[in-house]
Parts: sequence; C-alpha cells; structure tokens
Amino acid sequence: MFGKRLIKSNDEGGGASFNTVLYTGNGSTQSITGVGFQPDFVWIKSRSAATSHKLTDIVRGTTKALVSNTAAAETTEANGLTAFGSDGFTLGTDSVYNNSGATYVAWCWKSGGAAVTNTEGSITSDVSANVDAGFSVVKHTGTGAAATVGHGLSSAPELIIYKQISSSATGKNWVIYASPLGNTKFMLLNATASESTDSDAWNNTSPTSTVFSVGIGGDAFGSQTNVSGKENIVYCFHSVAGFSKFGSYSGNGSATGPTVTTDFEPGFVMIKRTSADASGGNWIIKDNKRNTSNPRTKTLIANSLSAELTEYDVDFNATSFQILNADVDINKNGGTYIYMAFANQF
Repeated sequence: MFGKRLIKSNDEGGGASFNTVLYTGNGSTQSITGVGFQPDFVWIKSRSAATSHKLTDIVRGTTKALVSNTAAAETTEANGLTAFGSDGFTLGTDSVYNNSGATYVAWCWKSGGAAVTNTEGSITSDVSANVDAGFSVVKHTGTGAAATVGHGLSSAPELIIYKQISSSATGKNWVIYASPLGNTKFMLLNATASESTDSDAWNNTSPTSTVFSVGIGGDAFGSQTNVSGKENIVYCFHSVAGFSKFGSYSGNGSATGPTVTTDFEPGFVMIKRTSADASGGNWIIKDNKRNTSNPRTKTLIANSLSAELTEYDVDFNATSFQILNADVDINKNGGTYIYMAFANQF
C-alpha cells in the first residue's frame, strides 16, 4: 500500500520491537547499548533525580526533545540524545540525560526507520511504521479543518499520543485517544485530569486501518490536535498478540486488586485512571528492569518530574498483571482505568 514502510519479522509478536534499558550517567558522551535493535523512539527518565521525561524519535530527529510531564514545545538539545545506533543510542553531556552518577531508565521502541510520505489521509503525513509491532510515528501539519491522517499501520490504532510541537506550541497539551473511551473523549498525558469530552479532538470519528481523524483544531483545552499551520507528532499503537495490549479495567478498592489478562508476560505497563471519581490521577509506569521480580514496586510518573517512587504495587505474571493495593491512582473501587502493556522480550 502506498506510503507504508513495513518492518517484517519471522518472530511472533512483532519481533524485537520493545526493550527497557538502565544506565548510569557519566557526565560525558556515552553510548548506551543492549537494546537489541536500533530504536526509533526513546523515552528517557532519571530515576534518581527530579528531572523531566525526555522523548526523542526518528521522524523529528536526534537532539529534538519533547517532555511528557509538561505542555512545552519541542526543543533542540544538542547534547541530549545525539544518535540512534544499531543496538542503542548515544548521549551527550546534557545533565537531564547523562548526569554523572545519576541513574536512568530508557524505554525503547522500534518503528520503521526513516520516515516515508503517506497520502492515505486528506492530510499528507510523514510516517515511520512497524506494521508487525503495531506502532508508528507520524508527523503532520495541521489544517484547522476536519481531516484524516494516514498512520501507516494495518489495523486501527487503539491508543494515540498526540502533541503539537511547533515553537509556538508551549502550553499545548499532549492529547490522548484511547479506544475504551470512544471517539468523543480525550485525556492529557501531561496532567492528572480525568477524561474529557470534545468533538474537535478526534472529529467524533474512530480510527480506521489506514487513518485517524482530527477536528477543526484551535487553541481550546481539548482541540489542540489540528491547529492550522502547526506541526504535530503522533505515536500510534494497536494490540499485537504476544507483544502488546491496550485496554481498560475496573478497580475493586482491595489490596487483592483486579487481574488484567494480556496473554503475555508484561515487561512494561502504564496505567491511568479515566473516571472523575477522585481527585487527581497519575500516569503510572512500571517495568521489569527496575524491578526484576514481583511485586513491581518502583514507579515513575509520566506527568511528573519526580524521581523514582516505591509505591503502587503490581505483579507481572505469565499472561497478566495484577494490581496489589487500593491506591486510587490504580485501584479505586468502581474506578475505570486504561492501560498499555508491552511484552517481556529481553
């Protein structure tokens, strides 16, 4: 199909397309290896210090950074992540990425390498897609009119993470589409807010196997997905058997919380309460490298610059994850939650 760059593999579950790596900063340049593939999207967070999350991808290019915990525009950080390598990535001297003695985690995804032009939507996009792994990185310029954007995958995305990146985009939120919420709802990655309703975010239209929809754009709270003349980066995901799962669950308010079936052993889980039934609600991130055995107690929060916490206990099991406490961020009785999970590949 025109405009799709395919990544194919003989392995089940998308091949080697996700891994978590840990490293210690040295205050100088260093290459981080052990990823197992050349990553196209790297999300870095200091575990030991209260610093921002840093997100870099192949489509925007190295040294181009976004921050998940604020609504800031893209910045150029010459000494941040400076190169993608065949087994990892290279860092400069920027202390948020590589402070001497500080400990870090990097969550790494493989998309499709250099972007190609995609004309399947009414807006032309630049796309790097890993079809087998159900993940693509999409860049497009807003039109301010209801439109569709090609995402390069073979199934409809179940999770879309969308950010206006133009230099004037400070204050423009990370807007989230999650299929359990439907096409009239959105959430904000950089905030604790519960789900909100806005017909402009996704034009009241669910994604298809070729495109996702955006509304009229503008600077309102939730309609920041298609502002005229502004560049946007979009991360699109759908479930792949044995590799990834996106969905929802209901809390029971018990220390023996719900078990969520994934059909694989998770290596990474992010959870967010969607219901407006308690104040706040953080984006909770767990992985199998910061905790190598159950319970997974070590936590980072996508919407916060805080250092690593020890709370929000979760077990990773052979085909599921289970919530182990009654904290409202992950298990309020009657609360509703969305999650994204990736397999334990390495």
